[in-house]
Amino acid sequence: MLAPVAFAAVNIVMFLLFFIWPGALGLLYSFTNYRGFGQADFVGFDNYHTLFSDPEFYAALRRTAVYVLLSVPLTYVLSLGVAVLLVSKFTRGKTLAKTVFFFPWLISPIVTGVIWRWLFGENFGFVNFVLGELGFSEVEWSSNGDLSLAIVIFATAWAATAFNMLLFIAALKNVPRSYYEASELDGAGGWQRFRYITLPAIAPTSFMVILLSTINSMKEFAMVQALNGGGPGTENRLIVQYIYETGFKQAKVGYASAVSMILMVVLMVIALIQMRVGRGRGAS
Repeated sequence: MLAPVAFAAVNIVMFLLFFIWPGALGLLYSFTNYRGFGQADFVGFDNYHTLFSDPEFYAALRRTAVYVLLSVPLTYVLSLGVAVLLVSKFTRGKTLAKTVFFFPWLISPIVTGVIWRWLFGENFGFVNFVLGELGFSEVEWSSNGDLSLAIVIFATAWAATAFNMLLFIAALKNVPRSYYEASELDGAGGWQRFRYITLPAIAPTSFMVILLSTINSMKEFAMVQALNGGGPGTENRLIVQYIYETGFKQAKVGYASAVSMILMVVLMVIALIQMRVGRGRGAS
């Protein structure tokens, strides 16, 4: 009787210590002018009033939305595509391929950012070096805002494909083979089998991949910070970078806490919408 209680108590204490307490503290700070030191004076909803009139907040939120809307579908397509290839009976060297594709997941986000920064740096990047050797002009990967964001999106997809690939491989292997055999007898082609059998069968996994990818992209920080620091300038500054800069560089911990609370609400709304959509499709 004591063992289950002891194990549950440890999990509860860790959850309270590392999730509930920081969240409650952030909520409390969001109503103060706390600067990371000294006294925290209660200011009511002043931080939220300032927040909703701050164009830099909306700019960071818009750029984050663009980043999520582009990176999540790309990650999904790459993950599913690689998984389909690796479960195909015509593919050879599956074990080696899985190892190669999974390797990016083992690299920390900071190292991922450094690798892609080395590849696409304007003055020292490997890609521009190759283009120069081939007689082409160098590309402004870092000083062009759209190109810089594109590099972040591809780096995100490169790093996130591995884990999602494993989820899809497990889901694809659980699809009954009898479904495919019956469809072949009915004359269904490869695309028809994939659309009407594979996709519906792996819908729960697809929902989980999209949900986790969306939340992780909304919270992305380390990789972007190492790759371009939200540059050029602040053009590609994502919402978590905005929180970091206002909270730590500008010592506006209370204001940054208010932004964090808004981000939490946004993530909760996204999760609830996706869960509702997922249940609706499951019911249909």
